[in-house]
Amino acid sequence: MKRLASHFLFAAMVALATMATAATALPEQPTLHVPPQDRRGEEQTYLTFPEWFLVFSPAEYADWLQQHPPTRFPFFAHIGQFWSAYGHVIAATRGRYPFNGEYHTMICVIGASTTVEYTIKGVYDTLIGRLSQFNLPANATPEDRLATRVERDYVDFIRVEPWYKFDFMGPLRKLWSDTPWWGPHALRKWERRYALSSEWLVKAAYGWMLGKAAHETYAIPKENTPVVARNAPADLPAGVQLLAQQGDEYLLALPRYQGFSDAATALARRGTTFEEIAGNRDTILVSVLGARGIAPPDYAPVFFTQPLLTKPGQQREVLQVPVGKLETLLNRYANVPGTIEHIFDY
Repeated sequence: MKRLASHFLFAAMVALATMATAATALPEQPTLHVPPQDRRGEEQTYLTFPEWFLVFSPAEYADWLQQHPPTRFPFFAHIGQFWSAYGHVIAATRGRYPFNGEYHTMICVIGASTTVEYTIKGVYDTLIGRLSQFNLPANATPEDRLATRVERDYVDFIRVEPWYKFDFMGPLRKLWSDTPWWGPHALRKWERRYALSSEWLVKAAYGWMLGKAAHETYAIPKENTPVVARNAPADLPAGVQLLAQQGDEYLLALPRYQGFSDAATALARRGTTFEEIAGNRDTILVSVLGARGIAPPDYAPVFFTQPLLTKPGQQREVLQVPVGKLETLLNRYANVPGTIEHIFDY
């Protein structure tokens, strides 16, 4: 009996030691999670790309107008880039995630609208715009210069708000009240007045109808994205809110859209790592702008690439980044000839 008891005692001690060793070897488990009501499907990081391309394309157009006439902008090629990107999105999400009919409907609506707009602009500027622009520099008239400023204001606006909320009637009033009715290059002046008046009137009316339909059809989107992170700084970046904390884990609320990219980048620069974004721990898309030939990191495979059509030699790379590696990627591109264009929030 003594021998049996000693064997039993020895076995118990070994078991306890083994359990203690195993416990210390286990990776630290997260204690904070995004609340279920604030989680969003991982497919949305893919589905938001076509939506954001319709920010990137006007931004490229606004940059182009600073030095070039609108008649030379590659409208038709941008249409092709939009639908090609949407094809990549469909291929990546089909069969992998539940079908998000609401988001696909929205993409098709804005894609069709942009296709019509860019087709009209491309045809009009090829047949008529080039005649009034003939032998003139870019921004030769007050009307051209106003259009260039409005395009930049529009891009700044749609980075944070839906396009249909933009005030197109304000620029239209300025066109007829603040720019002189007569002056040099009269043909170009009046052609621009006709083209811009038509464009802004149609967009104001269509935007009003689309905004009304959106409010009646879709729920109001949440303004914040909840994030579980480690090592958040005491002085949180602007727009970031602390919701909860357990040890070195933090439940934060980051602004959505462009604000998410800005806030996440600022946190990464301060050493914050990301564990969960809107309930997702796997993939988030990040687009990087830079010169061709720069290899992305092994942990972030390229989803697809797009050349920047108005900037020869430059391209957009869309990377599939593990959430846990987002901080590493953001800091990596802080020191290489490439820039983080956008983080595609869910």
